[in-house]
Amino acid sequence: MESRFMTRAIELAQIAAQKGEVPVGAVVVKDGQIIGEGYNMRESKKNALSHAETEAINAACNYLNDWRLDDCTIYVTLEPCPMCAGAIINARIREVVFGAYDLSMGCMDSVTNIANLPFASGTTVYGGIKEDECREILTDFFKDVRK
Repeated sequence: MESRFMTRAIELAQIAAQKGEVPVGAVVVKDGQIIGEGYNMRESKKNALSHAETEAINAACNYLNDWRLDDCTIYVTLEPCPMCAGAIINARIREVVFGAYDLSMGCMDSVTNIANLPFASGTTVYGGIKEDECREILTDFFKDVRK
């Protein structure tokens, strides 16, 4: 795990916040290089599927010209939801590194851990990385929204 990748995911979350999106950022890394990145774009795209993880996975698939993201790691500022956890498993991403825990929707540790199910991909999960920074971005965003 390299903190520079989580730092980039945090930068992407900040971009999302500036655009009025829930501030979540994600990067997909292979062989020490970012091959896909994204941030929440549900509001701007008017699409429930436009989460940070799905945007980053889509970019990585386009980069590799393959749907299989074996030997890749995804860094994301918030624990993946059920949809994103499923996308990560289906893309065969080997490792997930996330920042803040999502006690209401998190499906890689909090509510459940989809990676613990006997899927063939064998995804490993690391949570709480730069957790305070990731949580602060979300907390500040929702404070501003409530004003």
